[in-house]
Amino acid sequence: MGFELAGYDIRYAADIDEDAVSTYRLNFPLTPCEATDIQQAGGRHILKRIGLASGELDILLGGPPCQGFSSAGAKSATDPRNSLLHHYVRILGEVRPKWFIMENVEGLLTNAAGAHVAEAVRAFLDAGYSVNLEKVYAHGYGVPQRRKRVLIVGNRLGHRFEFPPHSSRFAGSIFRKGELTLDSALGDMPPAGYETGAILRFDRDARTELQAWLREGCDGVTDHHAAPLTAIQAVRVRSLRPGQTMRHLPAHLQHPSFVKRAFRRVMDGTPTERRGGAPSGLKRLFTDEPSLTITSAATREFVHPVHDRLLTLRECARLQTFPDRFVFCGNAASRIKQIGNAVPPLLAETIGRHILEQYGFEPAIGAAARPSLDFRLTRSGGMSPALVRTRDILMGLGGAEAEQLELLA
Repeated sequence: MGFELAGYDIRYAADIDEDAVSTYRLNFPLTPCEATDIQQAGGRHILKRIGLASGELDILLGGPPCQGFSSAGAKSATDPRNSLLHHYVRILGEVRPKWFIMENVEGLLTNAAGAHVAEAVRAFLDAGYSVNLEKVYAHGYGVPQRRKRVLIVGNRLGHRFEFPPHSSRFAGSIFRKGELTLDSALGDMPPAGYETGAILRFDRDARTELQAWLREGCDGVTDHHAAPLTAIQAVRVRSLRPGQTMRHLPAHLQHPSFVKRAFRRVMDGTPTERRGGAPSGLKRLFTDEPSLTITSAATREFVHPVHDRLLTLRECARLQTFPDRFVFCGNAASRIKQIGNAVPPLLAETIGRHILEQYGFEPAIGAAARPSLDFRLTRSGGMSPALVRTRDILMGLGGAEAEQLELLA
């Protein structure tokens, strides 16, 4: 959606998830979309569907499934889902687009001691693509949530790509009060709790530029009903103040699984107390700060800052910058998975416009003979030992590390 908003003609889409394909077909009826396994997909088939020869496509977008790298689950270097990254590289070599973008979770940077990301980067370079890899902070580009994801952007035209500058003012992970907040995205939402599928009209007057963008072309709001709470869940929710999590509750209100997970350690050996503490379970969000990262668990864990309920699917979609007119297919679990897995359209639009306006699709004048590699693995002041290992590997591939910058536009 973001690249369509930026002016691109989307020619083909594919996903293994039937519900995601149904969602795509409903919202983008003019674009052929197939339910297929990327392991079975071939470049020649894709080129035939889009009516182009190898090398003619302007840009290939992809997000190989990230569960094998995700810190939300058990990370494993042998997870078969990790191989899908290699199939993305294979299709890239067959289609030979002028540009490509690959998105993944930040766990990609340290999984298998950096071997997976290094193997992908090496394959991109060997295929003749100049690459820039960066951990992107979506809130720097106007997305009202603290979302960090890895983007790898490459081209075979000789351009040395630089990511667009941040458009939102923030320092570290703490936003300036009143700027890019949860309330800026959700403040005009009608009351939640009506029946599934109902549509409510609302005032079109936007209070912020973000709301204006979200609401462009909207006629109503769907999926705006909160999940029912059990008696003990209701007590837990009412007991939480903004910013508090499960660990702030009395012991008798804490969920047994939370207590068990509180003792886990992250895969690179760093104790949890040095990685933000124990898992939080339920979390009540702040009104005057951005949301935490929207994932497939958001409608089970994120408590509204004002109302004693969990976030609705539509609120999560808004925090991901989907306009209200966008409809998701499947049951509630499938819809929140699609929302949580998505690249925020506003972030995608920003990257798409940047490529279109600053670089284009013609060979660069005076391009270097060899592909270049640039990367920025973090914008914080330090690195974990695992991230240092990845940095050293990328430097060994000829990479140039971008200087660390404060998170301030």
